[in-house]
Amino acid sequence: MSIKVETLSGETVTLDDDKLEELRMTFRGSLITQEDADYDAVRAVQNGLIDRRPALVIRCSGAADVIDAVNLAREYGLLAAVRSGGHSIAGHSARDGALLIDLSGMRGVWVDPDARLVRVQGGATWGDVDREAQVFNLAVPGGVVSTTGVAGLTLSGGIGWLHRKYGLSCDNLRAVEIVTADGRLRRASELENDDLFWALRGGGGNFGVVTAFEFAAQPVGPIVMCAVPVYADHQDEVFRAWSDWAGTVPDEVTTRAIFWTIPTDPHMPPEIHGRDVLITGALYAGPPDEGEKVLRPLRQLGTPLADLSAPMPYRMFQAAFDFFFVKGQLSSYWKSLMLSGPPSQAADVIVRHGLARTSPESMVHVPLLGGAVNHVNPHATAYAARDASSMLSVDANWRDQDADAHIAWVRQVIADAEKFSTGRPYLSFDSAAPEETPEVVQSAFGDNLERLRDVKRRYDPDNLFRLNANVVPV
Repeated sequence: MSIKVETLSGETVTLDDDKLEELRMTFRGSLITQEDADYDAVRAVQNGLIDRRPALVIRCSGAADVIDAVNLAREYGLLAAVRSGGHSIAGHSARDGALLIDLSGMRGVWVDPDARLVRVQGGATWGDVDREAQVFNLAVPGGVVSTTGVAGLTLSGGIGWLHRKYGLSCDNLRAVEIVTADGRLRRASELENDDLFWALRGGGGNFGVVTAFEFAAQPVGPIVMCAVPVYADHQDEVFRAWSDWAGTVPDEVTTRAIFWTIPTDPHMPPEIHGRDVLITGALYAGPPDEGEKVLRPLRQLGTPLADLSAPMPYRMFQAAFDFFFVKGQLSSYWKSLMLSGPPSQAADVIVRHGLARTSPESMVHVPLLGGAVNHVNPHATAYAARDASSMLSVDANWRDQDADAHIAWVRQVIADAEKFSTGRPYLSFDSAAPEETPEVVQSAFGDNLERLRDVKRRYDPDNLFRLNANVVPV
């Protein structure tokens, strides 16, 4: 059979049987077309709203496969998406009729405990990293769900449970190996291709396909103190009290407030099933005994409906919410903005909309920033949102068919909260449509955008890697 693949110009190229057979002989990894039995499983991504059918999937086994895949895309001018964990909320990791370069089989993690370095393949998830690093009581600051891909989170910044103490994921990056648009495998660090290294720390997937990351690892765990009080009453007062308390905490504390509805699930206590709640979660990146004392006030902001606080293994806390976000089961549309002051200044908007969500699976989510995130100069990396005190993320998740209502709710919340914002979104939490992307990219990168465009010109002048929050080359 032959297949038609969309090109960068919007036309199609036909790959006939002979070419496909040649490709299958070339690649160590597998080639999957729409005729293959495992195609539907392979093309699935996290966001159930994204139901796209790539023309050809190349499941890479290593850097050599990635090089050949990029060369194929360049030779034929193919429109190519790149997938690591498949968690892109905007659906960047899949495109109808395009080539999909899939790194999900490249999940190796190697730890050097003496040097406190962790080497991670480009398709690994944060759960993969946590599992290996915690053998040595080390961690790399990652996300809040362990199934998230390392690549997507790191390249767009990396907010999680350790960012106030140890910085963003991209701040802990020490080197990358990346296949650029010319098919070359390059190493980028402070000493090699430093312009590219600067751009990769927050600039997204604009510059190539990262086959390996090298991170600095930090001493964490194996047991950490975690606070998870669940409040059902007086949520306005509790949220304002949380904001006031959050303004006093040391950098060891990373905390977030979440308006949510507790699902009927065996992982959660039966007495809180179906309740609309405010969760004020926190992790203390230090000795658990100290953490218990520091986090105690968080558990006394009111009378909790339930208190799930406890010292626990760091890996367990990192994966605590994984089972609520099963791949492909929830449709999602998210928007975010950075807040210029304490969350309490926007409390009227946040609480009102947090209590009026259009779906029980939706969230209004406010992570505290500051600490090590704000200690980095906004021009030192491509990630520019260094002045925000916190973030507002409005996460519509639903199982019904009324997408328009949920999307409209998200946009209304963001519009109402805009006056409290620094003007920057967080790209990992933004469902920008293609026509919105230029404005969102400008807002996210600000003064760093022109430098990013210049780096893009040097490494991807034809904009081969464009299915992302796209930086257009100068």
